[in-house]
Amino acid sequence: MLYQIASFLLDVVGGLLTGACLLRLYMQWQRVPFSNPVGGLVFALTDWLIMPLRRVIPPVGRWDVSSLVAAVLLQLAQYFLLTLLLGAASASAWLPWLALFGLARVAVSGLIGLLIVYAVMSWVQARSPLSDVIARLCEPILRPFRRVIPLVGGIDLSPLAALVLLQVAMIVLGHLQASVMR
Repeated sequence: MLYQIASFLLDVVGGLLTGACLLRLYMQWQRVPFSNPVGGLVFALTDWLIMPLRRVIPPVGRWDVSSLVAAVLLQLAQYFLLTLLLGAASASAWLPWLALFGLARVAVSGLIGLLIVYAVMSWVQARSPLSDVIARLCEPILRPFRRVIPLVGGIDLSPLAALVLLQVAMIVLGHLQASVMR
């Protein structure tokens, strides 16, 4: 029971901070301005780790590599702490793989969350700076689906199709991660 509680808390904190680092990377890549509530939250959660890394790791084009490195380091720390709690020192050889799968799972979970918020906001037609940011972040994901899936009765089903595909990706990632742990 204690391990489950610690694992859950590490998952929440690690997932939140890793997700914020990945969101910062994605927002910079999509050139979404940070002068909005989402940008302020992302900076508040990640500056303590990313700013020192930026002194050592320069950006590569539009890619903020320090944000990616920060996300990987957070996942490594999370899985390292979990292996310490389990007392499984032999599992430390698999830490990089577990961290990469964890990073991919956080990224897919974040995209699922963005798409759900986007879908709900499109139903209520909320006009706010937040809805514009969410729409800009979801557009690159939905564009390929919109090319293939027509509107059905005036309703865009592309978010639903993207969510189904992302859920399948989560299942695959979960099985891959479990197979590495065996």
